[in-house]
Amino acid sequence: MVVHRLSKDEARRIAIHAQLLDAPRPVDLVEVVDRLTVLQIDPTAAIAPNADLVLWSRLGSTYDPADLTRAVEHDRTLVETVAYVRPPRDVPAVIAEVRDAETYPAMTEWLTVNEPFRRDILALLAEKGPLLSRDVPDTSVRPWPSSGWTNNRNVTKMLEALALRGHVAISGRKGRQRYWDLPERVYPPDLPILDLDAAIRHRRQRRLAALGIARSTGPQIPGEPPYAGDAGEEAVVEGTPGTWRVHPAYLGLPFQGRTALLSPFDRLIHDRVRAEQIFEYEYVLEMYKPKEKRRWGYFALPVLHRDRLIGKLDATADRRAGTLVVNAVHEDVPFTAEMAAAVRAEISDLAGWLGLAVTGV
Repeated sequence: MVVHRLSKDEARRIAIHAQLLDAPRPVDLVEVVDRLTVLQIDPTAAIAPNADLVLWSRLGSTYDPADLTRAVEHDRTLVETVAYVRPPRDVPAVIAEVRDAETYPAMTEWLTVNEPFRRDILALLAEKGPLLSRDVPDTSVRPWPSSGWTNNRNVTKMLEALALRGHVAISGRKGRQRYWDLPERVYPPDLPILDLDAAIRHRRQRRLAALGIARSTGPQIPGEPPYAGDAGEEAVVEGTPGTWRVHPAYLGLPFQGRTALLSPFDRLIHDRVRAEQIFEYEYVLEMYKPKEKRRWGYFALPVLHRDRLIGKLDATADRRAGTLVVNAVHEDVPFTAEMAAAVRAEISDLAGWLGLAVTGV
């Protein structure tokens, strides 16, 4: 088999193109999420929630968060699963992976013991759904064992476990609280049931189409793993160890870059090892560090310029004051005048989208 030999420039451009961060911008929200496969739901809103930041980075200021809500809760062209928004066509594979490849024996035992609890929830949702978790009685036989924040949160833990296995679905939200219902009232009626092998193939192919270039496997990363298995074709990238998998449809395409401010959870930089090897870019989300130990800021936004990651934006949205406070723009490489102007334009666009005025440096 042919092994593609790529320069780092080529590898970067493939990754950027796959993530819809080149020019021209995409224009359709649902098509963007379908390409990305997932939008991570994270409550941190130092600037804006992750899902909204990711979509703004692609669609620009034409993006309205109400459009995402409409797609998920009314049109059902997208669906919310536990921790992510996804295209409906990916849901069967996600369910099959959890259902048929359970990696947490303690969860299997807990669900078995609490089978009457599961039946109670399904009967209640059939009769009265959709419901918030606070409206679901806790009839658990055995509490969820945890010393952390999930300790004794039996209803939420059961609802999430059932959603991951396709027994219930998230139908909408009331603020940050989720409405739960039966999946047949939420998901399209024609979704297939996949076996584990078909699910794994689907997920690998879709993941590589979203990432463009990825390792076949690697260390476990919480959430959506950034690995492609045997999808795509083999490649080597100059100056990086080992081999990669590359999506052949992205090879040799013309590239037109642009400037973008990214969420710290953006899939372009989510795999920190890949970011260092291909982009030569170091990034750590520092919101969990003491203030005095931060280099780049509480919620620093990676800065993409053409086919390079060139810095970090330390900014905070002060909605009471009506300002986007720019604390610093950290330059990983010395900015040219053109780079600086492009970054300032993106900061201005971000502030305008948020309805804020820019203050600070």
